[in-house]
Amino acid sequence: MATSDGRAEHASTGAVRVELGDWQSLRTLAQPVRFTVFVDEQRVPPELELDEFDPISLHALARDDSDRVLGTGRLLPDGHIGRIAVLGHARGRGVGAALLRALVAAAHARGDRAVVLNSQLHAVPFYRRFGFVAEGDVFDDAGIDHIAMRRVFA
Repeated sequence: MATSDGRAEHASTGAVRVELGDWQSLRTLAQPVRFTVFVDEQRVPPELELDEFDPISLHALARDDSDRVLGTGRLLPDGHIGRIAVLGHARGRGVGAALLRALVAAAHARGDRAVVLNSQLHAVPFYRRFGFVAEGDVFDDAGIDHIAMRRVFA
């Protein structure tokens, strides 16, 4: 989590280290990952990728043992997890899981009662493994089908 002065704290998960911090601290490394995954690969319009929620969110940045950036994600003040993006060469190595675990743990630690996210349809099974349940109808976001998912803390 971010410390009171905005510096990032670190949490390690095997070969993947997840750093949590504010947008000012992590933007330089997180933004290129988001643009590679969402804008370049998934064709999300660039003007939709960065938004007013970035400065007020808690951000996560995953790195490997050689300190190379692998992925990113964010947690909004309302408990919404989003913008989870893992670079192509790092997929299938537990990076998304490490990011999700770190963001869920941060939400739980700050007292959130639940976390929500909007999953691309292909990723629904991934989120189900972490206790998320789909709710509502499929909807379009930036030309990609999504569904809302929620995990309530016991």
